[in-house]
Amino acid sequence: MNSIRYFLISIAIILMDQGIKMAVHFWMEPGYFGQIELIGSIFKLHYTLNPGMAFGIQLGSVYGKLILTTFRIIAMFGIGYYLHYLSQRHSPKGLLICIALILGGAIGNLIDSVFYGVLLGNAPYGAPMTWFHGQVIDMFFFDVWEGILPLWVPMWGGTYYSTPIFNFADAAIFCGVVSIIIFQNRFFEATKPIE
Repeated sequence: MNSIRYFLISIAIILMDQGIKMAVHFWMEPGYFGQIELIGSIFKLHYTLNPGMAFGIQLGSVYGKLILTTFRIIAMFGIGYYLHYLSQRHSPKGLLICIALILGGAIGNLIDSVFYGVLLGNAPYGAPMTWFHGQVIDMFFFDVWEGILPLWVPMWGGTYYSTPIFNFADAAIFCGVVSIIIFQNRFFEATKPIE
């Protein structure tokens, strides 16, 4: 089957992501005291937990995390089906690799959300249950800027901001999405049916 090789890329992303997260969890101290400088003070390993979505954004309800995790599960199946569909249409390999990266990254973070609350005991205090409320482990930190955002910035003005801390799954999703945006003309022109 043509799609198997791309699902194998997703599996490789998941294994790499989970391996890094387990190493960070078991061998690093959380927060600033445990951080490790990799490239001077610019790029560091910094163990932190993310209870929400990208950049720590959370849904306001008590069941917001459950809603988010449910959405991630639905999205995972949708992306997986789309990858299989595109591979059957012999879409460009670059597009299929990008979708595989996004799928692997999505599943990597989904594993954290579904299982880490139980397996690692990292569900936030007050969570209604530990299943589906695990926090995502983040560790890569480009320490470029931190401070109070100007008041004119919508929604976040006047609040403290630091450049985001992310994980391998986030990086895979980011690379997949950005590559699709950059090469969209090449990818989707080749995908159009011949008339």
